[in-house]
Amino acid sequence: MAEGNAAPQGGGESARPAAQGQKPTLFIALAIVNMLVVLGVGVMLYLGKKAQDEKLDIEEIIRGEEANLQDDRMRSAGVGTLVPLETFLVNLAGSRGRNLAKVNMELEVNNAEVQLEVDRLKPKIRDMIIIILSGKTFAEVSTREGKDNLREEIRDQVNLFLTQGQIVNVYFTEFIFN
Repeated sequence: MAEGNAAPQGGGESARPAAQGQKPTLFIALAIVNMLVVLGVGVMLYLGKKAQDEKLDIEEIIRGEEANLQDDRMRSAGVGTLVPLETFLVNLAGSRGRNLAKVNMELEVNNAEVQLEVDRLKPKIRDMIIIILSGKTFAEVSTREGKDNLREEIRDQVNLFLTQGQIVNVYFTEFIFN
């Protein structure tokens, strides 16, 4: 019986190495397939990100070209975008309240970004203009030359703190003394 028992064990031992030989092959095949799947997903993510970046670059170029086209249209029309300001009513310097100036003006800007910046900074701009206007005498602003100098001073002072562009010109749409 010992011999009978030995035969099946011997047959079992010879079958085990064959089964163990298949396990590493199967494990290696699964590991390779797994690596290929991970590599494929990585390549797909990389290509998708690259295509998205190229799409963003194209959109930025289109936006830039549209802004340039709008700026060119404004320049060809002769007048840029106008930003109206509310009415200014100030006492002129040295008048002790007897000489008032009522002034309406519009600011010509050179691009859409500065228009937004001017809208955002209107309180600061109005304050600066009120200080400039109230520091002028009737004699300084009643002549054409005085008004031209006032335009330049307002433009130069406001341009000092603008970062997105410049004010090209200041237009007085109403200038009344009382």
